[in-house]
Amino acid sequence: MTEQWLYVGKIVNTQGIKGEVRVVSATDFPEERYAKGAILHIRDQKNSGEQTLKVKSYRRHKQFDCLTFENHPSINDVEKYKGFSLYVAKEQLSELEQGEFYYHEIIGSEVVTDTGRELGRVKEILSPGANDVWVIDTGAKDVLIPYISDVVKNVDVAQKKVTVHLIPGLIDDED
Repeated sequence: MTEQWLYVGKIVNTQGIKGEVRVVSATDFPEERYAKGAILHIRDQKNSGEQTLKVKSYRRHKQFDCLTFENHPSINDVEKYKGFSLYVAKEQLSELEQGEFYYHEIIGSEVVTDTGRELGRVKEILSPGANDVWVIDTGAKDVLIPYISDVVKNVDVAQKKVTVHLIPGLIDDED
């Protein structure tokens, strides 16, 4: 996959017998990525096979995003996709408001505190509920930073640098 594609999730299983699949998402806008008619690119990492699918339906079920694809009405049509990764073309991304950004723009960013201490790099973004949680790779133990205004003070997408304020109890300091 070249730089023109962005990873949005992985098909982990089928759901029922009517061609629905369960997806563990890594996208910040599942309602947009999986909207009816959306085009997804699917790829098998083992043999590098790749094809394009059109979303027929989308719903949220427990911690999964469940999708059906056009011309795939049965479990037999989608079973072969278990373990495949889903991508979207960069051209499909919509413009964001000032101060908003996509996950892929944040992952890999350097994280420093407002006192100048280097923490590490954003390794992953989790969406467990009320707010996103950024996983920071410190080189030792991962640190979890909630994406809230009290903690994340500045995000410079161009410089790939994030400034955070560590509120008491947020991380275990051993020094």
